[in-house]
Amino acid sequence: MIERKLILFEKPGPECTGQALRAAAERARELGIRDVVVASSTGQTALRAADAFAGQSPNLVAVTLMAGVWKQYGGPDPEKVRQAEAKGVRFLTATHALMGNVENALMTKFGGIWPGNVIAYTLYLFGQGMKVAVEVAVMAADAGLISSERECIALAGSDSGADAAIVLKPACSNHLFDLQVREVICMPREKRSGP
Repeated sequence: MIERKLILFEKPGPECTGQALRAAAERARELGIRDVVVASSTGQTALRAADAFAGQSPNLVAVTLMAGVWKQYGGPDPEKVRQAEAKGVRFLTATHALMGNVENALMTKFGGIWPGNVIAYTLYLFGQGMKVAVEVAVMAADAGLISSERECIALAGSDSGADAAIVLKPACSNHLFDLQVREVICMPREKRSGP
């Protein structure tokens, strides 16, 4: 049996980022995990992650929003990306594994809901950060930036920053159901309204 601390934030949001990053870095040290994936729309959370994991020599991957939604939500800030890359962060911009892909185009055009969206909405039951943490780990595995053979830590948030962190054994999207969420490091007790 394993007993460990779980951090539950009262509310989701970017103000949780510092504590989420510190808790994830501590758990990575305890477990010897080197692969860390963080959702980072602008590059700011990636930059903060580079500082939080400094000295641990992580394989730190920052996954941005896909370019198709930059006009709506904003894209990476070139200066923040440059600063994070100088600290060893590798960036990935790719089609979202669960939402925002071809299935969303079909749903928008013809209605209904498609399998990838059912999975995404199920993960949303645990909050936006939890869904995105799983998704960015899958995207990083698909790109070959992390191994699906060893555990990693994935962090994401509700709109910005990070308020959820998990330990998981990732999988590529074509083997999604081999993915295993092994630990929740932190998450909000409440989720934002919406998905």
